[in-house]
Amino acid sequence: MTQSRAIFDSPIGYGVVSRVLHWAMALMFAWQFTSAILHYFAKGSAIFKFFWAAHFQLGFALLLLVLLRGVWGLINCNRRPRAESSGGRIVALGHGLIYILMIAVPTVAMLRSYNSGRGFSFLGMEIFAKTAVQNPAGGAPAAAVNAGLSLHGLLGWILLAVVIAHILLALAHHFIMQDNTLRYMTGRRAVS
Repeated sequence: MTQSRAIFDSPIGYGVVSRVLHWAMALMFAWQFTSAILHYFAKGSAIFKFFWAAHFQLGFALLLLVLLRGVWGLINCNRRPRAESSGGRIVALGHGLIYILMIAVPTVAMLRSYNSGRGFSFLGMEIFAKTAVQNPAGGAPAAAVNAGLSLHGLLGWILLAVVIAHILLALAHHFIMQDNTLRYMTGRRAVS
């Protein structure tokens, strides 16, 4: 079986599961960031409403996928390609930061929604009920709910900046350093 069809990761490339999770999440994040940018610049417009309609559902789906991807990454951690440059630790820290933010951003949004009494359902399944009461038992004070609103946005913009850096570094590895970093995640054969 060629690496492009292998299920598990290997030193010569990422398996199909890792690649599908990566690129599906990349598309979903592109949607999320587009909806956030439109929320800031074109709130109320038809295109904003189109993108924003899926923001909460996609955010929760991304949280589930990042948890799945984290488990899959742990299963494959000793099989994965190693960094080709001397900056392997910096790369690991960068990926760690991306994962922390991918978990924190939707988690803060969920906590904010819960504490405001709005409730939340994912694909018709109730995750927590609407209470119509701000700050239900055990909830945070109103100031914390408002801080959560700000924190969700701030962490989201930080995540966007880190993702842009991730993309630029992957392109630099491919076009400037001419190594196999991008090939590993696209299923293309590594060159020596």
